[in-house]
Amino acid sequence: MGDTSSGGTADARDRDDAGRARNARPRDGLGRPLPYDADGVARQPEGVVRAPEETVVEAQALLDEGKPFHAHEVFEDAWKSGPDEERALWRGLAQLAVGLTHAARGNVTGGARLLRRGAGGVEEWASRTGREQPYGMELAGVAAWARGLADHVEREGGDVDARARAPRLRGTP
Repeated sequence: MGDTSSGGTADARDRDDAGRARNARPRDGLGRPLPYDADGVARQPEGVVRAPEETVVEAQALLDEGKPFHAHEVFEDAWKSGPDEERALWRGLAQLAVGLTHAARGNVTGGARLLRRGAGGVEEWASRTGREQPYGMELAGVAAWARGLADHVEREGGDVDARARAPRLRGTP
């Protein structure tokens, strides 16, 4: 992951091999930084180019494991490496995963806002392109899930179980 010799001191920043600032602290399953000496969850490698089908399968597996933060990173890779005409789709899906992450962390406002923003993004993309089930994903169902979870989070408050509340990107298992 790069130079972690700073040991986490405030006056030095973790850097990757290219010299970019990168937090090298381990993360928990919801992407929250842990102390440097803690055991964390393995991070998703960044910048991986996957076929769209692989993106959907890998993201769903991570969502099923209760790791929406990690699923967001998979969607983000597709957003950054995929064709321009699909960027809004993958960005919307990444926002949904981050919304679930915030909801699982107990951030009611941020979770609900990102869930709704992502739902709107995938619906707008589907409407604009006429593709309502790209790569087997049921975007209308995913958007309905997101809005329902946003309503639940606002109504009930607190944190949600990311694994139990994970969406089914392709509908029923």
